[in-house]
Amino acid sequence: MKNNNLNQYPNTRMRRLRKTRAIRELVEETSLNVNDLIYPVFITDKNNSENIELMPDIKRLCMNDLMQTAEKLVLHGIHAIALFPVIDKKYKSSNGEEAYKSDGLIQKTIAKLKSEFPELLVITDVALDPYTTHGQDGIIDDNNYVTNDKTIQILKKQALSHAEAGADIVAPSDMMDGRIGAIRAELEKNNFHNTLILSYAAKYASCFYGPFRDAVNSSDSLATGNKNNYQMDPRNSDESLREVALDISEGADIVMIKPAMMYQDIILKIKSEFACPVFAFQVSGEYAMLKAAANAGYLCHKESVMESVLSIKRSGASGIFTYNAIEIAQWLKE
Repeated sequence: MKNNNLNQYPNTRMRRLRKTRAIRELVEETSLNVNDLIYPVFITDKNNSENIELMPDIKRLCMNDLMQTAEKLVLHGIHAIALFPVIDKKYKSSNGEEAYKSDGLIQKTIAKLKSEFPELLVITDVALDPYTTHGQDGIIDDNNYVTNDKTIQILKKQALSHAEAGADIVAPSDMMDGRIGAIRAELEKNNFHNTLILSYAAKYASCFYGPFRDAVNSSDSLATGNKNNYQMDPRNSDESLREVALDISEGADIVMIKPAMMYQDIILKIKSEFACPVFAFQVSGEYAMLKAAANAGYLCHKESVMESVLSIKRSGASGIFTYNAIEIAQWLKE
């Protein structure tokens, strides 16, 4: 068989399209901009912010520091913030009732953010793991199995409380079957027709969540347990199509793939199959991995972060949760 590429040479020289920066940018297939970025933050009710040991340069933010961070996001043109609460042990219970209290940490934070920065989209996590003494995303039975339908009843209350506080987007990350339809119905019944649902539709049971669990103080509660009976098996790909299809049919406006870097094949598959926005979460372990390599001198921090996030965008994500969002916004202006 003849090599047609050799026959075309020198008429076709691919490097001509790479000669200068101007040419490269004219023919670029994927571009990253500030509109793609969503900044996840950890919030605490303590008076001072706290360093997170497993996530260098990331903190559990007190209210004052959170407001300063929100102002910084607006100034940099980042449109969305995602909130993850750090709940004191005294408020945790087996059923996570604190999750839906109107005067809870997350509810008060939503209200304050929307009051001071109405233009900033507030995305809230809907799951029980920060609120349960056992660290699972739902209510467990006597065999430590997370019960699906009982959990959904709590998730409905939690999502509604977030909407009532002013959340723009509620994001169920629990992976219970049927929870999107139940939450959508609850929001509609209470006239929150325009509150969006971002479903963690394909959330894999990944080892890369470790630093996050440490950040929200759920790792000790979870102990030697795992979430394999409700989060997706990393060995499965086609299963993600069914998960996403179900969530869209139940009323999800946007779907999430998590983690992002290790599951770009899933992002591409979902983006190719469904005509809906697809978000991806560059999770705590992926952040920590790049940060550790940069701190050790193995990688350039800026270049490795930018390449990693660009690759997530290239795979089909239209919105990217990343702890590097502020840095990326600054770099994009350079």
